[in-house]
Amino acid sequence: MAVIFERTKGLLDVPTHYCPGCTHGVIHRLVAESLEELGVLDRATGVAPVGCSVLAYDYFSCDMHEAAHGRAPAVATGIKRAIPDSIVFTYQGDGDLAAIGTAEIVHAAARGERITTIFVNNCIYGMTGGQMAPTTLPGQVTETSPYGRDVNTAGHPIRVAEMISTLDGAVYVERVSVDSVPNILKAKKAIKKAFEIQMQGLGFTLIEVLSTCPTNWGLAPVEALKWLRENMIPYYPLGVKKDATTGEVK
Repeated sequence: MAVIFERTKGLLDVPTHYCPGCTHGVIHRLVAESLEELGVLDRATGVAPVGCSVLAYDYFSCDMHEAAHGRAPAVATGIKRAIPDSIVFTYQGDGDLAAIGTAEIVHAAARGERITTIFVNNCIYGMTGGQMAPTTLPGQVTETSPYGRDVNTAGHPIRVAEMISTLDGAVYVERVSVDSVPNILKAKKAIKKAFEIQMQGLGFTLIEVLSTCPTNWGLAPVEALKWLRENMIPYYPLGVKKDATTGEVK
């Protein structure tokens, strides 16, 4: 009998700690499949900091390294410079990357570090209980913005992909989503391309993935996917923000 579908060897056969409906599992699979298909699992190292991805080392079947909150790009830089032939990626949430880790991600991109960042944006602090994050939308209700985010006092959300794309060291930056099958396929293509560019030694790559957090949004999984489509994508438009390999910049 022909095998038409099987578990990727990039993930271990274990249950995850993620909440029902969370799309971290989907993103994990896309990363793992890309590494497997490129034949680099045996020389890949992932770096996960504090956040919902803190236990990612239990799920990926490649080397994993834990980093302090926000410091994954710094740790990844050290690994890549020490072992240049390794394929190094960070897996970070918006509370981690865009708040305490802002300096690390900006300067890693500015230096053109030959690493790949998978940036999971769900507009909220997930692991710590649903506080407002740097990417929380205007008017969005969270534990620390019970009346909705007020841009007059809390400022505007940060569009990370657009910000990183302005830095000369960033070679490839794209925003994708995992809310539907067509978008999941596009996300896989983008993640795989980011790793391919790293393998060519061209510079820093970042894929921002719009994701759901049904628990802290207070929505059922299906409703959360709809909320992402109706609210997040209009504010965080999908697509390539920079591709220096083709000269494309948006």
